[in-house]
Amino acid sequence: MNLKTVFTTSTIWFLSVVFIYAKNNAAAKSVNTQKSSIEWVGKKMLGQHNGNVSLKSGTLHLKNNVLTGGSFVIDMQSIICTDIKDAAYNANLVKHLKGTDFFNVESHPTATLKITKVLKYVKKQHSYNVEADLTIKGITQKIKFPVELSTNGNAIEANANITIDRTLWDIKYKSSSFFEGLGDKAIKNEIGFVVKIVSN
Repeated sequence: MNLKTVFTTSTIWFLSVVFIYAKNNAAAKSVNTQKSSIEWVGKKMLGQHNGNVSLKSGTLHLKNNVLTGGSFVIDMQSIICTDIKDAAYNANLVKHLKGTDFFNVESHPTATLKITKVLKYVKKQHSYNVEADLTIKGITQKIKFPVELSTNGNAIEANANITIDRTLWDIKYKSSSFFEGLGDKAIKNEIGFVVKIVSN
């Protein structure tokens, strides 16, 4: 056996070991949609409304218990409002949110979020800065947000606070950035989300 053959054989063996090690130490955790939650808040000049929207499915990707990625499908048909006690008023608001002025749920029943880049905090364990593609109404925009990871037995929990500018997804209803003279009828562009993702 010549030197070239030895070198080639050794290289193949080394790459195989690296591949097997990486594979064995990488994990894809499916999301428990019943234990996970997404709370939203939308503000206007004289108040705010808040509620929930549900995850339809999702996966967290980890390697050696370090977050490496994830993808999630959000059920936009599940939007509810939790702060309005009057049933008729509540139903009207939810109908409006699902309509063409906002999320156009009939044409776009789901939204998706796919993590594209994960940067780990050096001085804070299990904390990350995340970049992701968020698709709403068929429009994809890049967003950034921090994530805190924790473990509970075999389950992984990821928590994040996300703020988006709704107008980037063509949700411009009563935005003072596009309409003049709204006064106290204006609705702020920012929508906030408090996200808890729990794996199976």
